[in-house]
Amino acid sequence: MKVFFRRIHLYLGLAAGLVIMVTCLTGALLVFEKELTELFHPRRYSVEAIGQPVPVSVMEASIKQQEPGAMIQSIKFHTDPRRSVEFSYTIKKGKDASVSLARDSKAVQGEEAAKPGTEKKGEKKGAGGGERRTAFVNPYTGEVLELFNYRESFFYKVMDLHRWLLVGDTGKLIVGSSTLIFLFILITGIILWWPRNRKLLLQRLKLKWDAGWKRVNHDLHIVLGFYSAIVLFILAFTGLAWSFEWFNKGIYRVTNSPMEGKKLPVIAYLDSVAVLGWQEVAEKATKQVGEVSYLTIAKPKDFVSAYQVTVLPLDAVHESATDQYFLDPYTGALAGTLKWSERNTGQRVRAIFKPVHVASIYGLPSKLIGLVVCLLGVSFPVTGVILWWNRTRKKKSRSSVVEMDDTAAA
Repeated sequence: MKVFFRRIHLYLGLAAGLVIMVTCLTGALLVFEKELTELFHPRRYSVEAIGQPVPVSVMEASIKQQEPGAMIQSIKFHTDPRRSVEFSYTIKKGKDASVSLARDSKAVQGEEAAKPGTEKKGEKKGAGGGERRTAFVNPYTGEVLELFNYRESFFYKVMDLHRWLLVGDTGKLIVGSSTLIFLFILITGIILWWPRNRKLLLQRLKLKWDAGWKRVNHDLHIVLGFYSAIVLFILAFTGLAWSFEWFNKGIYRVTNSPMEGKKLPVIAYLDSVAVLGWQEVAEKATKQVGEVSYLTIAKPKDFVSAYQVTVLPLDAVHESATDQYFLDPYTGALAGTLKWSERNTGQRVRAIFKPVHVASIYGLPSKLIGLVVCLLGVSFPVTGVILWWNRTRKKKSRSSVVEMDDTAAA
């Protein structure tokens, strides 16, 4: 039976080995993306806390001075006074840029051009459209520290290679299929590793560094493969959520949960009342949410939608365990909430996939484990091919000896 599983293990490894190496290597690079980005770009994130923060309108004006077509979509405030404020905005390009900018300005101020029912056919309400970018602003001076396009960054290229192999949907399918194959490789690997007796168990639990290079290669593949198999399986399994829609739907089906979750509040449209500005909403939101790690305010999608305030509580179980508050855009009153504890089982399970997949679920310890395991994942196709090659040569050598013996006997 083990001969059968060995062949499956081998053939699947040869079929998907290269893609597995690429995804593991890029995954290792992405584990510390946040830390490395902040380390190499301190001016983007860190400011000197002097005096009181300037109004949001001053920061917004600084952005639009550098990006005249900028349409603010959301603002992220950190409770750490030494952190910059992050403005997410879109840029409309082409002849419709000035028209879109005027329409967005009216939408924020509550003017008639953006009333419900006045949108053009095919236009997404309040979406802003265009290319999404981020402006990092000093909250104490209003100075724009950097205008940032994530798609032009090094880590976006790494993520593109990790998720899509740089070829879009085709690469996404290849990565997803290879990930499924990888799961079978890990399962068959455990079956092949399983020892028949205690002596073999002890051999397969430790590396024998003082042996020949073939034995060392054998142990690197088998021993380290065993220790990393469970973590690699979890990382690969959670990665399927970004490759296949059927997998995501399966999460809700297995947990017997609706995908849509709690309905968002609908706001009564007030024709004669202007929509609150960013500054007023930020002040009201701060009073509602209390002490949090960060607070992100997203503008309403249309005139019957609320300002959406997303916060990460200080005692959050992980980085995706956020709470949402919905504020009336005309009065600032609390229109509804969606706490982490109020999400259905399917939503909570799906939300935990990201911190598990990027190995941030337990902070630095889990990230270090994720980094090491991903690097080991890069090595296994290599050590596996060498192991197969050595066995093939050994079999050929034995066959040659048998043939020589038969010739001598004749």
